[in-house]
Amino acid sequence: MLSRAFQRLADLFPMPSLRVQRLIAFVVILTQAGISVTGAVVRVTASGLGCPTWPQCFPGSFVPTAVAEVPVLHQIVEFSNRMLTFVVTLAAAAIVLAVTRARRRRQVLLYAWLMPGGTVVQAVIGGITVRSGLLWWTVAVHLLASMVMVWLAVLMYAKISEPDDGVDTVQVPKPLRLLTILSAVALMGTLIAGTLVTGAGPHAGDKSIEKPVERLQVEIVTLVHLHAELLVAYLALLVGLACGLAAVGMNRAIRARVIVLIALVCSQALVGLVQYFTDVPGALVAVHVGGAAACTAATAALWASLRTREPVPATVDEPVGQPA
Repeated sequence: MLSRAFQRLADLFPMPSLRVQRLIAFVVILTQAGISVTGAVVRVTASGLGCPTWPQCFPGSFVPTAVAEVPVLHQIVEFSNRMLTFVVTLAAAAIVLAVTRARRRRQVLLYAWLMPGGTVVQAVIGGITVRSGLLWWTVAVHLLASMVMVWLAVLMYAKISEPDDGVDTVQVPKPLRLLTILSAVALMGTLIAGTLVTGAGPHAGDKSIEKPVERLQVEIVTLVHLHAELLVAYLALLVGLACGLAAVGMNRAIRARVIVLIALVCSQALVGLVQYFTDVPGALVAVHVGGAAACTAATAALWASLRTREPVPATVDEPVGQPA
């Protein structure tokens, strides 16, 4: 009943072309990655409690208001980040409407619905983060959830680009696909270690003297080395994967994704080194978070390219012979 009603609602909109669907899906990727970067800006500017409650900004007000205890700049930064949630939500709603209107296959619909669903979950996690006073582990979960959403958004883009009536095609041998999974696991470990570094680092998201934000009580140098070693393992797996793909042969799409991914990981390593030797400047934290989202997206794109859905080749009917 509800699905039919929603289909009738979607049918009120113009039929979106494949190009339009892909464009909206790309915007979804940008918004999911972008809100993780703006979240980092909130943290490094100590604006995490610029709006000290949720879903309201201040008790009795959903928008910033003149409060002597909270600087105006912090209110603006935090409130702007919250407003970006509406942009993320609009993009998620748009892709659901587009693929529903186009009557795409069930797999595409499932990935599309994960976008608004994940956005709601992220909003709840954000509320918990604020209400808990920016506890380090809630901030870590918030960032990791953003990376999951970026991964799913890229897979959604790939599924939308494939024909609904195509056939599943494996592009590389199974061992190399398993190696790609292993590299994704290494990426996940690297991201988790990175959130631990943040949890013990200097950017707590708020600088209140009366109520200091609780930090992870582990020596940050130890966590930095753990993070770096996992990144090296991630990069080593990618190099091994690239060599394996080169040995068995790979198409142009896979080759491009491998090159871009390795370049992004090397860039991330360079940013991390600069951060370490310059006492973690705030601007580089935002760059590093953006790089993490880019690496996540590139890994997801590589994974999606190893098993694709190809058009069914057209068959040519044989001419019917004339009777003798």
